[in-house]
Amino acid sequence: MQVSLESTSNIERRMTIGVPAEQVEQEVEKRLKEAAKSVRLNGFRPGKVPLKVVRKRFGQGVRQEVLGEVMRNSYIEAIQQEDVQPAGQPRFEPKTVEEGKDFEFVAVFEVMPDLEVGDLSKISVEKPVSEVQDKDIKKMIDNLRRQQATYKEVKRKAKKKDVMTIDFQGTIDGEPFEGGSGEDQQITLGEGQMIPGFEDQLVGAKTGEEHTLDVTFPEDYQNKELAGKQAQFKVTVKKVEEPQLPALEKEFFEQFGVEAETEEEFREEVRKNMERELKNGINNRVKQQVIDGLLEVTDVEVPQSMVDQEIDRMKQEAVQQFGGQMDASQLPSELFQDQAVRRIKTGLIFQQMVKDNELEPDPEKVDERIRDIASTYQDPDEVIEYYNNNPEQKQQIESAVLEDQVVDHVLDQAKVKEKKYKYEDAVQPPNQSAG
Repeated sequence: MQVSLESTSNIERRMTIGVPAEQVEQEVEKRLKEAAKSVRLNGFRPGKVPLKVVRKRFGQGVRQEVLGEVMRNSYIEAIQQEDVQPAGQPRFEPKTVEEGKDFEFVAVFEVMPDLEVGDLSKISVEKPVSEVQDKDIKKMIDNLRRQQATYKEVKRKAKKKDVMTIDFQGTIDGEPFEGGSGEDQQITLGEGQMIPGFEDQLVGAKTGEEHTLDVTFPEDYQNKELAGKQAQFKVTVKKVEEPQLPALEKEFFEQFGVEAETEEEFREEVRKNMERELKNGINNRVKQQVIDGLLEVTDVEVPQSMVDQEIDRMKQEAVQQFGGQMDASQLPSELFQDQAVRRIKTGLIFQQMVKDNELEPDPEKVDERIRDIASTYQDPDEVIEYYNNNPEQKQQIESAVLEDQVVDHVLDQAKVKEKKYKYEDAVQPPNQSAG
């Protein structure tokens, strides 16, 4: 087999492969003889069809089948011989296919890019500093109680946290506008469901009353035609309901999967969960900034074949999120392009850093990660045993730990500045600069 390799760009290769005619013809002949043993043709007994008849009838199809396999097998052998690492599937271009002549074809493919990670000292990271305070726990428990609340109609003046049922009609300069009216709309006063100022003006209102509210749409309102405009809303209060919060007792705790006998035990379990969420939130914010920094300081040329594969994966993820109620092929690839490129670049940089710094998953950190996951289940020991006895599942944990070690390596050299965050801000998902 003869092989010549040409670089047509930084990441594209054009490989010409020549296969001796004898190798192709022997395989074609072998398959035709096998076919002759079982082929059925009118006028001949099974297994007695002459080889020349079989060759005339099936020769071309068998030859095309053999050439396809020869291209695939020869390509695999050639990339091993030339020590190249393809980034995706090749495109085959047959050149010489005449019977009796050496078979020659071209394989066009992309290779994994060579990259050099940039200067890590140029990366700046703002590391949140936060802690779970008693008021955060109280707010969380209040929210959990409100999720399970029942509601009782009251005749008193409405106050914050009450649920109000209203009809409303909005106008701008005396004219109604699209989306400005509603009937039997339920709002929780003080929750910010309506535009600023709307709910505040209804505090103190009672069932049966009508009120005229003067409000101004925010400058950044999603409907640009309404942004910054003053409006009036005529509101009829149809009902005011007061939330009846459940008692902090065992029955309530069990609804959240918590085995606690007392309020104090429940509060401690909530604290643990919040601290776990806070730790993850801070780590995610830091990791996001590290990725942003690495992408800024490192040039990566991404093979389109890898991007296409990632887009296909993301489409399948999207279909699963919507319960499989759509065809992935109907989703526009452009929707996923930027995020797919970001994912590929990030993965390539992380792989390079693992290689450059000879990083391996720290067994202690792997065990710690498994224990953290296990602590959220009723039987932690069973979960730990599951991961330790399932290599594929444990490998996923090891990969995640290895990513964290890459992040730690960057932080050791980057400019890191600490900043105090409230709990509720620190646990919010970070904004991505791309995708």
